[in-house]
Amino acid sequence: MTTPMHLSGNNAPVTEEVTLKVDGAVPEELCGVYLRNGPNPRTGWSPHYFAGDGMVHAVALDGGRARWYRNRYVRTPLFEHPGRSRLALAFDPASGRVDYRVTTANTHVVGYAGRLLALEEGGFPYELTPELETVGPYTFSGALSTPMTAHPKVCPVTGELVFFGSRLRPPYLTYYRAAPSGELLQSQVVEVPRASMMHDFAITGDYAVFMDLPVVFDPAMAARGLPWRWDDGHGARFGVMRRDGGPVRWFEVEPCYVWHTMNASEADGVITVIGCRVPTLWRDGPQDVGGGVPVLYRWRLDLVAGTVTEQPLDDVPIEYPRVADAEVGQSHRFGYVTSFSLESEPERSEIFRYDLAGGTRREVHRLPAGHTCGEAVFVPRSGAAGDGYLMTFVHDRSRGVGYLVILDAADLSAEPVARVYLPVRVPSGFHGTWLPGPVCPV
Repeated sequence: MTTPMHLSGNNAPVTEEVTLKVDGAVPEELCGVYLRNGPNPRTGWSPHYFAGDGMVHAVALDGGRARWYRNRYVRTPLFEHPGRSRLALAFDPASGRVDYRVTTANTHVVGYAGRLLALEEGGFPYELTPELETVGPYTFSGALSTPMTAHPKVCPVTGELVFFGSRLRPPYLTYYRAAPSGELLQSQVVEVPRASMMHDFAITGDYAVFMDLPVVFDPAMAARGLPWRWDDGHGARFGVMRRDGGPVRWFEVEPCYVWHTMNASEADGVITVIGCRVPTLWRDGPQDVGGGVPVLYRWRLDLVAGTVTEQPLDDVPIEYPRVADAEVGQSHRFGYVTSFSLESEPERSEIFRYDLAGGTRREVHRLPAGHTCGEAVFVPRSGAAGDGYLMTFVHDRSRGVGYLVILDAADLSAEPVARVYLPVRVPSGFHGTWLPGPVCPV
């Protein structure tokens, strides 16, 4: 049997859990931990790329050295029952209830209210210790009643955590806002006609922006491993709601799908959203990758005129957009993305910095041939915009090893600042974060 793309090459799972120190010369001012989450099926097989058990990888940096590397599975019910059906574990046919503790927790890892949370949009967050041991589901003291998106936003001005939860049955969409202390401040149902796959959203200083797009839930598809399909009849629209609650105002946009937003901001009654747009997705099922490649795109929602203008900002296939955490929801100049390919083993990866001041200028860092990476996380160095580092795990295909690369975000044409070589291969994975502060001993 041919090994599917999502289980081959550097998408293939690893089985080792290791805790080893690593050496590397890193900038003295970097003190903290870089973490990255991703699917890593414990049994060695999964029906789809999104279905593997979550494994978090971490590298601690301090005092000009790489102090340690560690990887750990997130211990969810799916991990504890390898090979069991998610539906069978989560759904109680007698009561019709869904247990949202059943999750892969494999998509993102974020810091909030002194906690480290592993996220996947189909279930509750899972809290981890600084050593990556699993504490258990985190539900805001029982106030969370739906799954939580894997892409919450921490407002750099208020410190609030802004997020949503989506379900496969009514109410399909719920909006949440939580205090920096961990208290859930707000929960509001957002009326939408059916369950659509809402992976990400955006915030500004005053608004939350939802994306109701034409990838919808199809019960007939659920038995085939992924319950989503493209529906031309669903339409595409962005919804704007004040962050403190109220009615949602919808703006129709050209049909598309958006996995990830880079950022959003507001000025003079116009909300600008920048993200990675793909023309269609999964038109012929979850293995259909012929819908086009994502490119950087901009939507402008005029709150006064009620109109939308939209345009591509580049034609290079890219994904995993990020800005500095201090600029989330604010006007930003620089954004960072990684090259995207439909090939399971592209020749190499490239990391781009977009300068959006007065146009769209692109600077590139090309990894060596046979070296590939995913999302690059920005780590600030000073108060100047764009002054900092980019970090990501890289896979060296020829040697079968992984390393953490540290780049100068202001000069991507330069050689890497440092490479921290790891004791195991790190699969491609999804999203990560940088947690500044004292490094715990491991």
